[in-house]
Amino acid sequence: MAWESDPEDFSPAATIVPFDPPLPLLRGPVNAGPGDDPSAGSFVLAFRDAASWRSAYRATESKIVEQCKAGARAGCSISVSSKCKTPWWKIILGTKQMDLKEREQCEEREMSACMALAEDACISFAKEKCIPAFQKARIATESSSEVGNAVVEGVAVEEGSTNYTGSKPMMGSFVDNTS
Repeated sequence: MAWESDPEDFSPAATIVPFDPPLPLLRGPVNAGPGDDPSAGSFVLAFRDAASWRSAYRATESKIVEQCKAGARAGCSISVSSKCKTPWWKIILGTKQMDLKEREQCEEREMSACMALAEDACISFAKEKCIPAFQKARIATESSSEVGNAVVEGVAVEEGSTNYTGSKPMMGSFVDNTS
């Protein structure tokens, strides 16, 4: 780095450490609407719009699936290794050792079967974890001065409402199409 080359250099280029710009907030405060619990306060945290809600849902779900698959891969490796090794009693009896090529084929076959099962389980696990949280999440409406009931991205919003829950966009086929 610059300060290691010349200990007497105190110029801004040598002394200022740049930081990454802050990430924008996923949710921000919105005035509570008539349907919101007044005891919770006059503000609720809400996504800016349905597109940011959808993007956060998909990102969260894919991150959970990714981490689940990584854990499953480790578990499958251990399971496959013990499943394809030579049984202990064959070693004691002195029968022929398992051919390494045969063991490799066994491990490949078992690993692909295990990962296929794990993938389905990981997807359903991610949905199970994401759906309850994102159903309760709030999504801000474009304006709070709407007269009568309005429709925002195909979702009916009550009069004077500043937000709606994530369960309304989920009623469609959105959740089924995220994979």
